Amino acid sequence: MSVSTADHILQTRGTAHELGAYVVAVAFARGGATAAFALGDGTVHVAPRTGGKWQRIEVHDGAALALAPDAGREAYVCGGDDGNFRRVGATVEDIAGFGMKWVEHVASFADGRAGLLACAVGRHVHLFDGAGKRLKTLDHPSSVTGLAIDAKGKRVAAAHYNGASIWFVAAKTDSARKLEWKGSHTGIAISPDGDAVVTAMQENALHGWRLSDGQHMRMTGYPAKTRALSFTRTGKWLATSGAESVVLWPFFGGGPMGKAPTELAGGDGQGCTMVACHPQHDAVAAGFSDGLVVLADINAARILSVCGPGRGAISALAWSADGAHLAFGTETGFAALVDFSQQK
Repeated sequence: MSVSTADHILQTRGTAHELGAYVVAVAFARGGATAAFALGDGTVHVAPRTGGKWQRIEVHDGAALALAPDAGREAYVCGGDDGNFRRVGATVEDIAGFGMKWVEHVASFADGRAGLLACAVGRHVHLFDGAGKRLKTLDHPSSVTGLAIDAKGKRVAAAHYNGASIWFVAAKTDSARKLEWKGSHTGIAISPDGDAVVTAMQENALHGWRLSDGQHMRMTGYPAKTRALSFTRTGKWLATSGAESVVLWPFFGGGPMGKAPTELAGGDGQGCTMVACHPQHDAVAAGFSDGLVVLADINAARILSVCGPGRGAISALAWSADGAHLAFGTETGFAALVDFSQQK
């Protein structure tokens, strides 16, 4: 496949810019009008989904480390190595400052009412309502290395050394459910039904817990560390990076224990660096170390090239909530927004 053929979707349905710095994270606003790219130079670039000029916003005095949609419709929340947790919208607003401590992970939830914002700083997770009012601080045994909020906004999960902790947001007395497994856990995901919690590990493996019965789940065999975890819309599959293909673990029929994973879109010797499951269909977008981006139909095993190689390793990847747009960025600063909606 030539690069021009591989780039056909990007060229005919996408807009792209060279932003000049490592793309740390990408997210879509909940209202759906824009996508945002957070960069290692501390800026956030906001791209309208309908086309038009991309806006460059100075957010952090240092590197941006994490990005998520705000609890509101058209803004974002961003954490940086300058110790600031900020809202990025028409203006940049401080939510909280933590001195010299890095704000390494952020997460959010919106339910049409108060909403929930979270950020991880060292071994603490700080919770705020959607307006930015501080709710509580949750203490962990070591630095928090991954942060997630469940689909109902009722529980917060944090990865750390020797396991993970699950907290009920509305609990009057804060006491975590401890999920223990020795080793360094570096990322975390919660299944859509809230029953499975999975962490990526330093030792090129995943570990999971089924909350309903405490069953442990061990997923091994990766040649590299798993950076990205993404459940499909129903929770049937868990898509992961860390191999030369997209690795999909079955979370049905008693799996993943005792079942082999499905592998898609591999075979060219390049590592899969990022994955993002489609919010409406059983499909997954994947980015690779050579800059290739593909869209894979899980059930039919069909692969569609979105962006050809040659622009740096894919470092960020996200879908809009309606599944009509895909945004991605690379370690070299290339960023793109692709329209998959039906076109006349």
